[in-house]
Amino acid sequence: MNRRRAATALLLVISVAACSRDRSGPPLAAASLPPDAGAPVAGAPVALTVLAAASLKDALVAVTSAYEAAVPGTTLTIATDSSATLRTQIEQGAPADLFLSADQKNPRTLVDAGLTDGPAVDFASNTLAVIVSPDNPAGIHTPADLARPGVKIVAAGDDVPITAYAAQAVDNLGSLPGYPKDFPQAYAANVVSREQNVNAVVAKIELGEGDAAIVYVTDAKASKAVDSIAIPDAANVRATYSGVVVATSTRRDQAHALLDWLAGAAGFAILAEFGFLHAP
Repeated sequence: MNRRRAATALLLVISVAACSRDRSGPPLAAASLPPDAGAPVAGAPVALTVLAAASLKDALVAVTSAYEAAVPGTTLTIATDSSATLRTQIEQGAPADLFLSADQKNPRTLVDAGLTDGPAVDFASNTLAVIVSPDNPAGIHTPADLARPGVKIVAAGDDVPITAYAAQAVDNLGSLPGYPKDFPQAYAANVVSREQNVNAVVAKIELGEGDAAIVYVTDAKASKAVDSIAIPDAANVRATYSGVVVATSTRRDQAHALLDWLAGAAGFAILAEFGFLHAP
């Protein structure tokens, strides 16, 4: 896909996201937020486009409401997908002001390519959990069961950050007492599909189109249709979320202000409500 077609496609996604954004959640205490954080000049409304990891989708609905109340005149438009997909779209010239990734690798790739305004900023972290489909027909009760023959595991594509985190957790599990030495190989043999992003992985399990998946703890917490199984601390993995201001943005000062706010106490207070942890 050439640069013009990629940009046009992303603009359509963003327009749909802006029109369908859910504003029905309970209002957050905007009074606790800095009223002038990154505020534009009076009478000059600012619209910021944020490309964000799929696992941030629900949290960013609350962030949007809080930030727009705290900084009058600012409007946030959020588009979510796999971090790798969004990074590629930025490389191809898609319009954006801020990129929020579920890892550090994708933002740093943009930094190294000279496509950002300033360095990457870590703003949150996450851990992993196993989710199982409704009624758990495969009888999965511990992560060790993921290696049983016949278990249908749903995973994400190779470039999606959750895939690297899950692979590390699986390798760690294979070294724990009680797990077979071939646990990583048996787990891999049970993967029946690979989805575009972590939200699509969760949806497959919710619909019963797979038995289990390894996702972020925040995804497990958000879903009402799945049960979660903890991964032992000795094997779990900390996922670090990092953001960058896009070099082509015409509102870089305001984008930096939003990123700094998100990485600060006020922004983290909202992310914590959704299960996110402090950046390491």
